[in-house]
Amino acid sequence: MRIVLLGAPGAGKGTQAKKIIEKYPIPQISTGDLLRAAVAAGSALGKEAKSHMDKGELVPDSVVLGMVKERLNNDDCKKGYILDGFPRNTKQAEALDVMLSSLALPLTAAISVDVPFEDLMKRLTGRRTCKACGQMYNIYFNRPAKDKACDKCGGELFQRDDDKEETIKKRLEVYNAQTAPLIDYYGKKGILKSVAGTGSIDQIFGKVCDALGLK
Repeated sequence: MRIVLLGAPGAGKGTQAKKIIEKYPIPQISTGDLLRAAVAAGSALGKEAKSHMDKGELVPDSVVLGMVKERLNNDDCKKGYILDGFPRNTKQAEALDVMLSSLALPLTAAISVDVPFEDLMKRLTGRRTCKACGQMYNIYFNRPAKDKACDKCGGELFQRDDDKEETIKKRLEVYNAQTAPLIDYYGKKGILKSVAGTGSIDQIFGKVCDALGLK
């Protein structure tokens, strides 16, 4: 089981990745986590990544691919892996396929968690965070007992700048322009599995398992 997870911001793909690794002995490989770990460790790739990050530049695909390749060489990836956060566009997907082929670890499935636009907007713009303890709520799906107070500690709830409507719309526009074409890319390769990302977390997980042929 060698999987890449696709889905717009707010689709819940990270949550589903955690559900998969809780049930099956394969690692979730997050490129964000790999970057942070490599920079902290001061590895050659980490130093190269940091030099770009310090300048406010994007880390080159070649560096990210190098980190993914190193991670896939670990023993815990022999039974499979879940890629989360990479690739983000078709150019990256093509380079990833070449690298995975060289390791004889090609993808077996691309899971697309599909959620209607209006639901994504509610999931993301509805988020409220407690200033005191960090507890999160959603004014549409998980309301606190009091509108602006945390149920746990009574702290003030606020909406983060990156959860505001204009910011969310821009994030979804970027996704549609750059990442959504991956659905067509993997569809043409014959490994795309589309899953409706609505319902409870467990219901969605059941759909993911069905799509992958898992019990």
